[in-house]
Amino acid sequence: MRSKHLLDPELAPVVKLASDAGIKPGGQSPMMAALLAQPQPTSDQVEAREVKIPGPDGAPDVRALLYLPKNAVGCRGAILHIHGGGYVSGAPEMNAASNLNNAEALNSVVLSVDYRLAPETKFPGAIEDCYAALAWIHEHASELAVDRTRILVSGDSAGGGLAAALALLARDRGKYAIAYQHLVFPMIDDRTAIDPDVSPYAGEFIWTQASDLYGWTSLLNCAPGSREVSCYAAAARAEDLAGLPPTFIMCGALDLFLEESLEYARRLMRAGVPVEMHIYPGAPHGFQMVQTAVVSQQAVRDSTAALSKALRGTRHE
Repeated sequence: MRSKHLLDPELAPVVKLASDAGIKPGGQSPMMAALLAQPQPTSDQVEAREVKIPGPDGAPDVRALLYLPKNAVGCRGAILHIHGGGYVSGAPEMNAASNLNNAEALNSVVLSVDYRLAPETKFPGAIEDCYAALAWIHEHASELAVDRTRILVSGDSAGGGLAAALALLARDRGKYAIAYQHLVFPMIDDRTAIDPDVSPYAGEFIWTQASDLYGWTSLLNCAPGSREVSCYAAAARAEDLAGLPPTFIMCGALDLFLEESLEYARRLMRAGVPVEMHIYPGAPHGFQMVQTAVVSQQAVRDSTAALSKALRGTRHE
């Protein structure tokens, strides 16, 4: 393995799990199934319930998990969370523990959207489901005690890609504001899947270039790398990044998405968007699943601190 010597030893378990699971393009991996099979956490301080959101025109309702702090006083911020899974798998239950914790620790409403998956649903189905969820938060802000100026979007992997695309879509439609985008190793550029010069030290573990090609091919209505790919499918395709909200991006140094994340951060800063960027040495895609690793704990602290700061925002209480 060309990058094995760069791997943080504490993260070896997640690499072994992925290898043992036999992750291949197509289908849901045993590792993903294990994440979905975990018991759903509960808290005396947070009400968790399922909601149905009116879907896009002609589409079914969108299922989402809603987390509401029980003892909150006054208006609070909200996090629209979008799960990962390469656009082809996953569900909001995977992130129940972190969403519950964010609702409680950050005094925030959290809505985690169960968007339609590819290849059964092609672009723009997933992004329109996420837009419907954003609209729902804004339209129910009063009853949720949410300050509309403090609505954030957050996602990991494909969810990070959808979060970035949603920020672009919301900016361009001009109806529902997003105050902050929080992107965790985001999948934002279809061209990475066919790049003949992809980094030799990135993408060897967990999520490979072959996986990337399958994910993008499943989502798009055209071949990855085609000129007609929309920026609302692959945010890195956007020509103009001006006017996007302040941004947090984190990625592992061994992640296939490293270079596309770095380039997106660079372009955002050149467009006048405030950016906080974190790169974690020795870390592959999904590294935070090894919760005991020092680098994973640092990533959680960085991520939580960024969300906390963004949620404080401009208060209207």
